Amino acid sequence: MKLLWALVLGVAGAGLGCGSTQGSAVGSGGIGVGQGGAAGSPSTSNGGVAGSGATATGGAAGSATTSTGGVAGSASTSTGGAAGSTASGALPEGNTGIASKYPGDVGIAGDSAVIFADDFESYAQAADIAKRWDNMYQNQYVSIATAAANVYAGKQAIEFTLPQETAELSDAVEKIVSPELDVLFLRYYSKFQPPYDVVGSSHNGSSISAHYEVGYTSTPGVPANGTNKFLANLENWRGDATTVSPGDLNIYVYHPLQRSQWGDHFFPTGLVMPNTSIPFDFGPDFVSRPDIIPVLDQWYGYELMVKANTPGQTDGRIAAWVDGKLVMDFPNLRLRDVASLTIDRFALCFHIGSNPNGESKKWYDNVVAAKSYIGPMAK
Repeated sequence: MKLLWALVLGVAGAGLGCGSTQGSAVGSGGIGVGQGGAAGSPSTSNGGVAGSGATATGGAAGSATTSTGGVAGSASTSTGGAAGSTASGALPEGNTGIASKYPGDVGIAGDSAVIFADDFESYAQAADIAKRWDNMYQNQYVSIATAAANVYAGKQAIEFTLPQETAELSDAVEKIVSPELDVLFLRYYSKFQPPYDVVGSSHNGSSISAHYEVGYTSTPGVPANGTNKFLANLENWRGDATTVSPGDLNIYVYHPLQRSQWGDHFFPTGLVMPNTSIPFDFGPDFVSRPDIIPVLDQWYGYELMVKANTPGQTDGRIAAWVDGKLVMDFPNLRLRDVASLTIDRFALCFHIGSNPNGESKKWYDNVVAAKSYIGPMAK
C-alpha cells in the first residue's frame, strides 16, 4: 500500500473531543480545522478484517493479512496509577478479560473495575441517552436502532447518521470520567453502513482523552505540550478514493512529540503520519503488525487502551484490539509531563470533514469502560 500524506483543512461544522472541531453539547455549531493523515491503496476480504501492506516514500512497513481471536493474560489498573502488563511486556488478548465473567455482558456494570457500561436497551427514545451520557452532539442525527441487522446484541443500539453535505460535521456521545484515571480501556461493538464513501478527515470510531476539552469546547489545532492535554482516537483513515472503505485502522493522537499541529496518525506497522519517512521511536519492544481495513456492514468488537506515562519517563502506552486480538500496540510513549494530566473523557464518534457522496450511518452497541482489559462479549 502506497502511503501518502496530506494536510487536510476542515470547514465549518460541529464537533467534540474526538479531535474534530469545537462545538456545544446537545446540538450543532462550531468551526474548526481537520488534520493530516495517511492514504492507502485497495485491499479486500471476504470476511473478518481485510489486511493491507504499507510502503511510504523513504520508508516501509508491513504486509497484508490479519485475523481475529487469540488468548493471553489479564491486566488491572486503579485510579492514580497503572498495574500489571499495561506498563510493559505482553498485553492480554482473547476471552481473558472482565467480559469473560459476564456472558452477554449481563451484570458487567457491577464489576469493581468497570466505570461505565451501556447496552442501549433502556432508552425509550434517543433523547433519553443524555440521562446516562454527559454530552450528546448533533442530537438530530442520533437515534436508537431496533432493526435486528443494526443491533449487535439485545434489541437496541445507537445509530449515528451523517447527511450528504460538504460541511464538516460530528455526531457523538461523550462520558466524563470522574474520578479521573491514568489508564482506561474502552470496548464497544460497531459497524459501518456501506458504501461509506468518505475521503479525508473522519474521526469515525472512539476517543479517550485528557483535558482535550475545556468545558464543552474542544481544542483542535492546539498541540499537546505535556501539561495541557492528550488525545487518542481509534478510527479509520481513507486518504484517497482508491483505498478500500472505510480505510486503514489507526490511532489519531495528540501528544507532546506530535509532528503536525493537527495531530498524528499511528499505524499498526509503526508508520507515523505525516512524514512517514521519519521513524518514530516506539522503543525496542515495539512489534510491527499489518495494517487492517474492516469490512463494511460487519460488526466488530473494538477495544482501545490508553495508559498515561509516569512523568519524566516514556512508559505511556496506547493499544487496540479487534475481536479480542491485539492489532496495534504503541509503547514507549510520552503523553504528559505532569501527574495532574489524567484521563477525563471518552466518546463514541462519527465525524466527517466532508461527505459529498451520500448519507452515511454507523452503529454502536455494548459499550464498556473499565480500568483493566475487558475483552469480547462472552456468549
